[in-house]
Amino acid sequence: MARRRPPVVHGLMVIDKPAGMTSHDVVGAIRRRLGERRVGHAGTLDPDATGVLLVVVGVATRLVRFLSGQDKDYIGEIVLGTETDTLDAAGSVVATHDMSNVTLDAVRSAIESRFLGEQDQIPPMVSAIKVQGRRLHELAREGTEIDRAPRRIRVDRFVVDATPDPLRYRFEVSCSAGTYVRSLAADLGAALGGGAHLGSLRRTRIGRFTIDMAAGIDEAERLDPVACLAGFDTVAVDAATATTVLHGAILDIFEGSGPWAVVGPDGNLLAVYEAHGDGRAKPSVVLAAGA
Repeated sequence: MARRRPPVVHGLMVIDKPAGMTSHDVVGAIRRRLGERRVGHAGTLDPDATGVLLVVVGVATRLVRFLSGQDKDYIGEIVLGTETDTLDAAGSVVATHDMSNVTLDAVRSAIESRFLGEQDQIPPMVSAIKVQGRRLHELAREGTEIDRAPRRIRVDRFVVDATPDPLRYRFEVSCSAGTYVRSLAADLGAALGGGAHLGSLRRTRIGRFTIDMAAGIDEAERLDPVACLAGFDTVAVDAATATTVLHGAILDIFEGSGPWAVVGPDGNLLAVYEAHGDGRAKPSVVLAAGA
């Protein structure tokens, strides 16, 4: 069997995902554009959702965990009075409620009392989380619903405003990684004595990557892999130390708490180091061209 060609294109692309494509569809389009197989993404967006999707190429695929764990911002609309089986507008209606008497003040009061700060959230059945080797959305398509353990999330900002439609509210959310905005919408509806679903969703930020930095699939520029660690402490090393880094050496700890992006004399990312006790730092990821 022929060995797979090692990747020759590496980096990060900040995509403004269009509606109607899955995150995997975007990955496939980037594979075709760059002629590379080793492509992935950090942070799934549903097909109807738009906005910031971080796509990694080549050795940068090994840095996904440093991207996907970052805080995120969203804007969109919540529709009161209608529940769907997917908790968003793509699903089938499963229940309706008369919520015509709900006011903007009532919505804001519910958010302030129950939906800000750290909280437990039960992942929706339509999520990609694996339980006993199966993704929840696969089970949901089969008509199966199982108990899901709640996950600890954090909502830093949840602002709503009225629209001309009395049952539709615009929102802005800033939250921790792992937060399901569709669940926020559904849970808010329940807290108001009825039900709700997510009418639309656009992600406007992941960490330091904002929608202003994003571009279409065919226009997005490829950033160097070190861009995946924007906001991390960066340590530049000389050529001799770079060689030991590429061999996975444990080093004296750097300034700060880490993780640290270690770059060589040419500015290229060599490795990501994390604290290893007793004033030492150990590489959690070592990169090399063609790795």
